[in-house]
Amino acid sequence: MGRLLGGIERARWGAALLLAIGLTSAAQAEPASTLRDMWGALGTCTGRIRVPQEASGSEVTVLFTMRRDGSLQGRPRITHSRLVGDEAARRDFVAAALAALAACFPLPITEGLGGAVAGRPIRYRITSGTRGA
Repeated sequence: MGRLLGGIERARWGAALLLAIGLTSAAQAEPASTLRDMWGALGTCTGRIRVPQEASGSEVTVLFTMRRDGSLQGRPRITHSRLVGDEAARRDFVAAALAALAACFPLPITEGLGGAVAGRPIRYRITSGTRGA
C-alpha cells in the first residue's frame, strides 16, 4: 500500500504540472452557467481516461474547491477509492483520473456560477471508462 500511495503522490504532482502548464481544452469551451453545465464540463474532461483493462471497475472520489474564476483552490484530495487490479493497474488508474481532472482547470464558468461555488467543497467521482458525478 505504501508504494501505491507514493504513486498517488507522483500522480498528484503530475496533475499539478499539467495544471501549471495549462494543458486544457476546457478553457476553450462556453462558460458553464449552471451546476448542470459544470458537471457536464467536468464529465467531458474526465470521461475519456484510458486505463488498463485490469483496472475496470475502479473509482475515486475527489474533493476540491474552486475560486470564482474557475481555477482550483488548493490541491484536490482523494476521499474515497475502490481500486481494482494489480498495483500497477491501480496506480495507472489513479494517475489517469487525477491528470484528467487537472486538465479541466481552470474550468470556464460564469461570474454568477463562480460566486455560487467559490470556496465550497465539491466532491466528484471518477470511474474507469465512464464519467463520474
